[in-house]
Amino acid sequence: MSFVDYVRWVVRALWMQRMRSTLTIVGFAIGIAAMVLLSSLGEGLRLFVIQEFTQFGSHIVAITPGKTETFGMSGILNTTRPLSLEDTEALNRIPGVQQVVPVVFGTAQIKAVGRSRYTDVAGVGALADRAWKLEVAQGSFLPEEDVYRARAFAVLGSKLKRELFGNANPLGEFVHIGGNRFRVIGVMAPKGQFLGTDLDDMIYIPAHKGLQIFNRESLMEVDIFYSPSVATNALTDSVKRLLIERHGFEDFTIVTQDQMMATMDNILRILKYAGGGLGAISLLVGAVGITTILMITVTERTAEVGLLRALGSTRRQVRNLFLGEAVMLGLIGGLAGVLVIALLVLSAQLFVPALPVALQADMVVAALLVSMLIGLMAGVRPALNATKLSPIDALRAE
Repeated sequence: MSFVDYVRWVVRALWMQRMRSTLTIVGFAIGIAAMVLLSSLGEGLRLFVIQEFTQFGSHIVAITPGKTETFGMSGILNTTRPLSLEDTEALNRIPGVQQVVPVVFGTAQIKAVGRSRYTDVAGVGALADRAWKLEVAQGSFLPEEDVYRARAFAVLGSKLKRELFGNANPLGEFVHIGGNRFRVIGVMAPKGQFLGTDLDDMIYIPAHKGLQIFNRESLMEVDIFYSPSVATNALTDSVKRLLIERHGFEDFTIVTQDQMMATMDNILRILKYAGGGLGAISLLVGAVGITTILMITVTERTAEVGLLRALGSTRRQVRNLFLGEAVMLGLIGGLAGVLVIALLVLSAQLFVPALPVALQADMVVAALLVSMLIGLMAGVRPALNATKLSPIDALRAE
C-alpha cells in the first residue's frame, strides 16, 4: 500500500465519521488554542518587560543604600547608611562613567493657578533627561549647578502641564510642592509609562530639593550610565571600591541591568512555559476523545479490518492506518486551534495594540507536534486491538 493510498483511506475513514471526527477536532483545537494563547501572552509579557527596561539604554548600574548580611548565629543584620549627593559627584569621576543620576521619589500635592493635583515628584540630577532619554518640548531641563545650591526650578511632564495649565504657556509660572515654591522652566515631551509609572504625569525638581521636601537623609537610588566600551564587571568593581573607601565598608547594593534582565527573563520564561504547560493539559481531553472514538471505530469496523487482512494487508499496515487516523485528527485539530489564535492575535494587534501578545513560530510548531504526538499516543491502543483481529473471525463476526 502506497503513502497516497494510506492518506486516501484515512481521509475517507474520517469523512465517514464526520460528527465524531468534528467533535474530536474541536476538543484538540481548544487545547491547542489554550496552549498557544497562554504561551503567546507569556512571551509578549517577557518582550514588553525587556523593552521597558531597555528604553533608557542597556549600560546601567543602579546603587541602593543598605546591604543585608548574615553573621553566624546572630541572624541577619541590615546595615543602612545614606547615599549622599557627594557620593554621586565622586562616582562621576570614575573612568567610563557618562552620567550619574541621583534619584529620590515621592508623592505630593502640586498647586498652580488655582488648581491642584497629587502626583509623583522626582528629585533628580541635571543630566536625568539625557540619561533617561527624555525630550524637552518647551523650555529646558534642570540646569547644571552646585547640587547643594540648586535653585527651585521644576520641569513638568506633558500630562501634568495640561492638567494644571491647560493650553497656557507655563514657562516662568510658579508651582507649589508641599509648601515650597518652584519656577517652571520646562515641559517634557510625552514619554508614556514605565512599569506602571506615568512619566508624563510627573514633576522633576533638583535632587537636593527632593530630599528636603520628603525629609530624607539618603537618596533612594543612584543610576550610573556608562560607556559601552567599559566592561560591566570592571565598572562595578570600581564603584564598589570607591564607595567602600567613602563609607568604610560595603553598606550598599549594586545591581547591574544585565543581572536584572537575566533574572526577569528567567522568571518570565518560566511563566511562558508554565502557561503553555497548562494549555497542554487540556489536550488530554482531546486524547481521551480520540482513544474513545478509535476504540469504538475498531469495534464497528470489524468487517473492514477482516477484509483488509483477508486481502493481504499485514498487521503493520492495519496498525498504521488506525494510527494515521489518530495523527490526522491531532494535526487538523492543532491547525484549527492555531488558526483561531492567529486571528485573535491579529485582531488584538489592530484593536488593542498595547496588549502584550507575541505569537512565535517555534511555539506554533511545538504545539502542532504536541497535538500530533498526543493523537499518536491516543491511537496506539485501538490500533493494536485492530491488529489482533483474525481475518476469519472478523468476517465471521459480521
